[in-house]
This record gives sequence, structure tokens and C-alpha cells, in this order.
Amino acid sequence: MNKKNENELSEENNRVRFALYTDETTLDLVEQHYKEDGCGCRSEYISKAIRYYAELHSLKDCRNVIPDIITSTLKDIVRESDNRQGRLLFKIAVELTILQNIVAAYNNIDVAELDRVRGICVNEVKKLNGIISFDEAVRWQS
Repeated sequence: MNKKNENELSEENNRVRFALYTDETTLDLVEQHYKEDGCGCRSEYISKAIRYYAELHSLKDCRNVIPDIITSTLKDIVRESDNRQGRLLFKIAVELTILQNIVAAYNNIDVAELDRVRGICVNEVKKLNGIISFDEAVRWQS
């Protein structure tokens, strides 16, 4: 006898009989679905439903509420999104470095002036929560 059969037998020995009062439509639902769920009887289906609801209600152990395939799929989507964003940020950093080198090569910029402009820009970006457009930069320079 394997472990699963032993567990099923011990569960059957520990079963308790009690009265259940419910409406006809609920019993009809149980009758329609207990075989589809792989349960051997209505009592097994109702017990399974109660455990499911209890897990859902407590959310302490939700392994049966959220199937592993959904969790795995969501993790894969997030991982792929992170990879895509990382690649895009790398490309933006390369383009920004090119732009900075071109501007630095063709303009005679004083180090003190650079520090002053950097401070102003940091404050501006903080004030705008990092959302700045080229149009705003042109207006600011005018």
C-alpha cells in the first residue's frame, strides 16, 4: 500500500457525520460537479469545497487557490519585462553617452559652469519627478 492510499484510509477513518442544511440549487450544483472534479462522492466534494474556501478566506496557504502554472507564468512575464527594460535602458545610456561626448567635444564648457548647471538640472528633475521633455528644456533655456 502506498503513502497516498494510507492517507486516504486514515482520512476516511477520521470522518465525522453531521447534518447539512442547504437549498436545492446548491445540492444540484454539487450533484452536477462532484464527478467532474474527480471526487468519489458528494461528501468528498463538499469537504474539498470547504477546505478551498477556508484557504481562500485565510490566505495563509493559497497553493490550491492560485495554481502553480499561473504563478509561474506571471513570474516569467515579469522576468521578461525586466530583461526588456534593462536592454532599453542600456541602449538609452549608450545614446546619451554619445550625445554627451559630442556636446563636450564641440563646446568649450567650464567645469564650474558645468557644476552649476548640474545642480540646477537636478533640482528641476526633482521638481518634475523625472518627467522632462525637450520642449521644456528649450523654454527653460530661453
